[in-house]
Amino acid sequence: MITRWTAMTRILALVFTVQFTHIGFGQFTPPSQIDLLVDGFQFTEGPAVDSDGNLYFTDIPRNQIHKRTADGMISVFAEPSGHCNGLFVCGNWLVACEMDGSLKMFALQSGKQIALATGFSETRFNAPNDLVMDRTGGIYFTDPRYRAPQPLPQGKEAVYYRDADGEVTRLIDDRTAPNGVILAPDEKTLYVIPSMEKQVWAYPVDEPGNLGQGRVLCELKQAPGQQNGGGDGLTIDTEGNLYITSQVGIQVVTPQGQLLGIIPIPQQPANVTFGGPEGKTLFVTARSGLYAAVVNFTGHRFVGNPQLLQQIADESEKNEQPETGKK
Repeated sequence: MITRWTAMTRILALVFTVQFTHIGFGQFTPPSQIDLLVDGFQFTEGPAVDSDGNLYFTDIPRNQIHKRTADGMISVFAEPSGHCNGLFVCGNWLVACEMDGSLKMFALQSGKQIALATGFSETRFNAPNDLVMDRTGGIYFTDPRYRAPQPLPQGKEAVYYRDADGEVTRLIDDRTAPNGVILAPDEKTLYVIPSMEKQVWAYPVDEPGNLGQGRVLCELKQAPGQQNGGGDGLTIDTEGNLYITSQVGIQVVTPQGQLLGIIPIPQQPANVTFGGPEGKTLFVTARSGLYAAVVNFTGHRFVGNPQLLQQIADESEKNEQPETGKK
């Protein structure tokens, strides 16, 4: 059953509409309503949509990944999941940040799991949180403190890059609680959202896995009583606008760092992705619920490198096969 927050969003939309400005490339229209698609989870995260319109999202405390079909049917896709958080669909594969200390992928058809990276410098990761894959198949992912053993296994919080050959490099280690991460549509900028800094950071991508000097793109609007609250997960549209989850809702920010407005969500949002028939539906994971809101911009779809993931899967299967013909 879909619960509609029509009355609430009518009131909030009046405030929300006033906050938006026209900056030359098209007027962003606030959603007319916010729908609660399903509730009753403990803490939802990591929404990601496949080419068939299926939505995958995690319930971290329950150690589950859920699948919501395009017609609204909910089922458990993986349990236990390794307390997965951020998800990324690439072809027939679901790449996941496992907060139990690794980066891995699931086959969408069978659910088979394959490890992609289990640590750095022979030590497990803290608790991988969010990720994005570039066209080469390289994966940028954050590794903050949340749900990590103490003291931190890595000794610091960081952003890493797993390249197409499987080598892991630490790229950023001077942010406090790096959480959300995403690329610009042209993959020439990497955005990092710390949860304990109000600044949104932008890093030029000189080449895959090689970043230039970071800069502050903008500062997030703060909830009452907060002075340095950061964001969580985020998504991006084809124009390069960022949709950043925060304590005050989803903050929509242009590539130039201008705030277009804030989309209020009935519960505090943790992450967001685009989906729906026209790619204009925001699916929002927010505490115990999963919400949807239609906007007038189209979400960007990252291609990734499905061929590389298939090669990794083929090699994994080959290594699993017992040797024959030997005495």
